Amino acid sequence: MKILVTGASGFIGSFIVEEALSRGMETWAAVRGSSSREYLRDERINFIELNLSSKEQLKEQLRGHTFDYVVHAAGVTKCIDKRDFRRINTEGTKNLVLALMELDMPLQRFVYLSSLSVFGAIREEQPYEEIRETDTPQPNTEYGRSKLEAEQWLDTLGSQFPYVILRPTGVYGPREKDYFLMAQSIKQHTDFAVGYKPQDITFVYVTDVVQAVFLAIEKGGTGRKYFLSDGQVYRSTTFSDLIHEELGRPWWIRITAPVWVLRVVTFFGEHIGRMTGKISALNNDKYNILKQRNWRCDIGPAVRELDYHPEVNLKEGVRRAVKWYKENGWL
Repeated sequence: MKILVTGASGFIGSFIVEEALSRGMETWAAVRGSSSREYLRDERINFIELNLSSKEQLKEQLRGHTFDYVVHAAGVTKCIDKRDFRRINTEGTKNLVLALMELDMPLQRFVYLSSLSVFGAIREEQPYEEIRETDTPQPNTEYGRSKLEAEQWLDTLGSQFPYVILRPTGVYGPREKDYFLMAQSIKQHTDFAVGYKPQDITFVYVTDVVQAVFLAIEKGGTGRKYFLSDGQVYRSTTFSDLIHEELGRPWWIRITAPVWVLRVVTFFGEHIGRMTGKISALNNDKYNILKQRNWRCDIGPAVRELDYHPEVNLKEGVRRAVKWYKENGWL
């Protein structure tokens, strides 16, 4: 079996490549010329450069290849210019799918990695209820909107194209850079939280996302969409508490600021990023993500239809992640 993984040099993509290799698949990693191959050093990996911004160029790059499966993990979560979210996440997905269709690629399954963020801040009244697939998405970030637009476009294809959509909540683990910033801050003795209203958080460890990808390949029905988490709900402080424990409990100051303070910080972070040309982790999308109180989601369909059973709870996942950060000189 032959599999193509886009975004293969990224956090989740590199783990998908490793799992495909472990299953004995002929594994092709789609990368850009400038992409790091730090986590793609296995000599069994086949590389292909793909330009997702051009359907015609994609057709030329893919011509002569046949793939049984494509996992589309490429995308951006932060951009200086908000138009880039749509250009890369939405239009890039369209270009890839259209190229595959026009080449009559005999695909058995196309797995698209979307996000819980397509739903935005819904069911925010306490007690919080799980976000369900029957709810109406109301994305409150440019990232979420771009992912939703890609989902909606895929839906227009109906049974013409064998796609399955996965919507993970916050994905963490070794090689991940955003949650790492929290570990770095705690090591430097500060934990920063936002808002006084209770917040329900969900997480999913990277290898459980990978598990779901291959279950979707095997069992996912065309057009189906599945939320992914570890099946548990956590308080907003749990993640930082576990990191603090794994770091040996250094002295720290926990600061909880009102939401308006975050609004001010991210406003300036966004503008500084535009002026310097450097993407800031503190931007308008981050404001809406941190402000959101309800991240519960219903993984029941994934459990029933895919036989998805998350294996790594938050305590164990944080232990593994922090261990990796230490061993690789990040902490």
